[in-house]
Amino acid sequence: GRPRGMEFIMTRHESAAASMADAYCRVTGRVGVCCGTVGPGALNLAAGVAAAHNDGIPMVVITPQVHSNRCYPFKGSQQQLDQLGFFKPITKWNALVHCWERIPEMVQWAFRVATTGRPGPVHLDICVDTLFQVKEEEGVKLPNPERYRPLNPPAGDEGALEGAVELLVKAERPLIHAGGGVLRSGAWEEVRELAEYLQAPVTTSVSSRGVLPEDHPLLLLPKGAGAIYAESTADVVLCVGCTMAELEYWGKPPLWGDPAAQKFIQVDIDPEIIGLNREVDVAVVGDARLVLRKILEKVKEVTGPSPERITNTQYRQAEKDALAFVEEAARSDAKPIHPARLVREAVEFFGREAIVAVDGGNMGLWAVNGVRVYRPRSFLWSTDMGMLGTGLPFALGAKLAYPDRPVYVLHGDGAFMLNNHELETAVRYNLPVVDIIGNDRAWGMIKGAQHTAFGDRYIGVDFGDTRYDEMARAMGAFGVRVEDPADIRPALEEAVGSGKPAVIDAVIDCQVNLEPPLFQTYLEVALMDCDLSGCNP
Repeated sequence: GRPRGMEFIMTRHESAAASMADAYCRVTGRVGVCCGTVGPGALNLAAGVAAAHNDGIPMVVITPQVHSNRCYPFKGSQQQLDQLGFFKPITKWNALVHCWERIPEMVQWAFRVATTGRPGPVHLDICVDTLFQVKEEEGVKLPNPERYRPLNPPAGDEGALEGAVELLVKAERPLIHAGGGVLRSGAWEEVRELAEYLQAPVTTSVSSRGVLPEDHPLLLLPKGAGAIYAESTADVVLCVGCTMAELEYWGKPPLWGDPAAQKFIQVDIDPEIIGLNREVDVAVVGDARLVLRKILEKVKEVTGPSPERITNTQYRQAEKDALAFVEEAARSDAKPIHPARLVREAVEFFGREAIVAVDGGNMGLWAVNGVRVYRPRSFLWSTDMGMLGTGLPFALGAKLAYPDRPVYVLHGDGAFMLNNHELETAVRYNLPVVDIIGNDRAWGMIKGAQHTAFGDRYIGVDFGDTRYDEMARAMGAFGVRVEDPADIRPALEEAVGSGKPAVIDAVIDCQVNLEPPLFQTYLEVALMDCDLSGCNP
């Protein structure tokens, strides 16, 4: 028969398909593609597409539409829906395709828009009668990408580059803050070289972890005490590929310096992002990798390498002091299992080459604080959307891209249940990821928020004691329940040794899980400007 070309991966739910395409793009840098069926199936894609849109992940989303002479406006067709209108706010661009001749053109335009400027998802809605038209391939022209979309992004205005260099070489406490645009551009080596030359500490957004190995002496862990100390006291900040949104506290004091005293250089491929949340002193519109190369060249022309700065030692000490309680918790032998111990066991077992997908609320915060990332594009989390249920689909997308690398998930039982059916997908395609569940039998983050506001009065947050290990075995995967921290490592060894997709159902301390690291900080930001006087702790 005819060659099929690309491999088609069938999921059990369209939302998972979108998240798998998202993760494939995050770990490879290549555009992800997903599709769903008409009407309800298209709606099911939406959550995953919206998460990719918020994080700037290029994706081509394809949906079928009812017959071209019966589609929106309403004609009473079964499963008829204004899919263009529905996807419009969560994509960069979308279009309805009425005739087969335009499919190549529309696909080319879709990839062009998805990858140009700030990346993001695009959507093609194709009428079903168009899909069933049979035509000869000879009449279809398929030009190379360089013939229909720009492959050389802008590298920054010379005047702006000079202004950035002038501030950086004069700075006493420079800081480089690297966002997701650094990973999308592949600019991690440029960040390292510039940081080492200037002896500037590097902080990252949560989504861009792995820009530098997290044991590099200049890297400060995101949202940690060392990072906040550096971000609030730097006299010059070079912000690269970051929107400075809510998780960055919009670039405002007290987590960042006073704009009157702290100079801010912002580099972004999208001019609409610059100055969006924090006023800038120098704006550089361009690709992160190309701009950083130019800045480094110009810095070297006017100054030699900086000696180590005493402030860097102070930042690292602040980070170490603040993490002392997490380090102690990670050695806990308590039963039920301490979430920090569960995370530490996984990190040490899987090692530096692993890809980790973090998902969920409070268990996700324990993971964010306990995980260490050593390679770019190896940490997966739905950052800006905060979407639950992405963990397992993210892991499957990553495993499809890198079958020889270890891939594991860290999340809570609530998040696991939102896409647990994709274990069958993992079994069917022989994708041996390890799914580690911190089982507190609750919506941990919501319960923690209720605990903060109302003491021990809870509503709508507690689950029954479900055996997720048995569920995994029923789908053909490996499954084991762990209740003693001494059994975590043997369970991990057995899971990997099985050669199957695996679930480790670890029973964690539900009281400890009510307040993970940074929980109160996130809660304060989320409830900012809310009147809490009616709460009764």
